[in-house]
Amino acid sequence: MPDSLSIRSYSKQTTGHSHDFHQLVLPLSGVINIAAGDIKGKVAPGECVVIRRNTLHIFTAEEQARFVVADLHELPDNLSDAVASVFAVSKPMTSLLSFIATQLEHRVSSEVETLMLQIFLAVLAEQEQGVALDPRIRNVVEFIEIRLSESLTIEDMASVACMSGTQFKKIFRAQTGKTPARYITALRMEKARALLIHTDMPVQRVAEEAGYQDLSAFSRRFSAYFGLPPSKMLQ
Repeated sequence: MPDSLSIRSYSKQTTGHSHDFHQLVLPLSGVINIAAGDIKGKVAPGECVVIRRNTLHIFTAEEQARFVVADLHELPDNLSDAVASVFAVSKPMTSLLSFIATQLEHRVSSEVETLMLQIFLAVLAEQEQGVALDPRIRNVVEFIEIRLSESLTIEDMASVACMSGTQFKKIFRAQTGKTPARYITALRMEKARALLIHTDMPVQRVAEEAGYQDLSAFSRRFSAYFGLPPSKMLQ
């Protein structure tokens, strides 16, 4: 089996297995609960978990969560001897993951997939072992994912993190690279885009699922984010 990149989702049902190659799981949306060797806990967007070959790993995730998964026979030198198995990914890697996901969802050619894998490995080789998300922020990320269609306030999120509003906003931005508002908007827009492309939901329902009761407000935000109105995604 050659090295590969793929987009995957998992289920709430507990699953466990091992394989004779290394695997990197990088959440795009949602969190994965995983136990593998020294690892036990949640891995959220902005993080990467390294599952070394022949390591039994047990995991669950919400069905709507999505992940980039890299199956590799060899790890780059910067990861091969690393103690940390869960780490925060760099901004270049975060941007690359978004690009990879978009390309794979459109069934690109094998030549493009080969090039993407080469670029992924090159960026991975430059990856520093960043600090994994603060558990308090990870809890907020999961809170946001579960309640994405609801009204989310700084007070609610700060309460989940057991922080003051000011402290929460500062730490959230430092950990994720986005303000809470921008983080939530990005998740809502990506969810809306996926629903428009992959389901037959009417636009009004998509807007509601993405946390917008006002269709006009949703359309304006969607158009500003993607450069296209929601109706164009249906064509």
